[in-house]
Amino acid sequence: MKKIAFTGGGTGGHIYPGLAVISRLHDVFPCSVFWIGSKDGMDRSIVESAGISFYGIPAGKLRRYVSFRNFLDIFKILAGFLKARQILKKEKPALLFSKGGFVSVPPCMAARSLGIPVFSHESDVSPGLATKLNLGVSDVVFTAYEETISMLPEKYRSKAQAAGNPVRKEFHAADAAKGRAFAGITNNLPIVLVLGGSQGALEINELIRGALPRLTKDFNVIHQCGVNHGDAVSREHYFPYQYIKDEMPDVLAAADIIVGRSGAGTVWESSALGKPMVLIPLSGSGTRGDQVENARIFEKAGAAVVLNNEDRNPAKLYEVISSIWDDKEKYAVMKQASENMGKKDAALFISEYIKLCLEKQ
Repeated sequence: MKKIAFTGGGTGGHIYPGLAVISRLHDVFPCSVFWIGSKDGMDRSIVESAGISFYGIPAGKLRRYVSFRNFLDIFKILAGFLKARQILKKEKPALLFSKGGFVSVPPCMAARSLGIPVFSHESDVSPGLATKLNLGVSDVVFTAYEETISMLPEKYRSKAQAAGNPVRKEFHAADAAKGRAFAGITNNLPIVLVLGGSQGALEINELIRGALPRLTKDFNVIHQCGVNHGDAVSREHYFPYQYIKDEMPDVLAAADIIVGRSGAGTVWESSALGKPMVLIPLSGSGTRGDQVENARIFEKAGAAVVLNNEDRNPAKLYEVISSIWDDKEKYAVMKQASENMGKKDAALFISEYIKLCLEKQ
């Protein structure tokens, strides 16, 4: 039985798509897998809870700004490379699949130094720094969007494949009734699901709290407010949670409209279930603009309405949500557009591609 290494991490957005590929891979090809991730943070707990062997390595963060920590992290990156190389020499995988994030760079470089094929995946519209660094050692580069391929240096475009973004099988098999039961919703009001990420998004939380008096007259509001903003109190038609984990696919299936950031996980999981979206992308100096680009793609497709900075107030949020729900034709068009975006099963596409490549070895 062949062995496959996976790497990536730093956030769930770099880990859950990789787990989706692993799940599909087990369906189509007999193999064993292990994961190389950051020895600090959430990586280990998420991967091991999925029943996958995990190796932690030092991970230096890749920053786009001048900082003394960049110098210090050079040593972490070197240590990560040496540790990853040691792990790969011991495990002897037939292939390394990278889901990105700063922790993925040392294992990809180590794999190349050992002659192990490297496949990588970029979730966002424009390639992130880790993807750019991994391009030279990747045999295949999967992208979520066709547009991303034209953004790669010309010499790398021939090895790029537009695959979509991997979504776990649980989302495709989600049960709306179970989602309503989880929240304890027994009325017939439509459901707005608010996603601020596992840590919470202060801006979104404040917008929702300001809009709640009007929203809860017309909608049930399920609000993942984040572990750092867990002071929200339940009230009629309002159901706050610090974090929704295993139940998320069913809760998302139960929702009628999604409100959230436009990280790759949010938009692709929502589209896998055909949900209209109101997106509030993270923007400004603290981000490279990937969420703005993701939001623009889904807005252009007709699957989302994007709240720009000047429109980010509770009254406007309520107005947009209500306008989508009250206009049944508009709602149906957005729902269909979302379904069309989510049709491609990227996890299956990638796992089938890996299978074909390994069968040729």
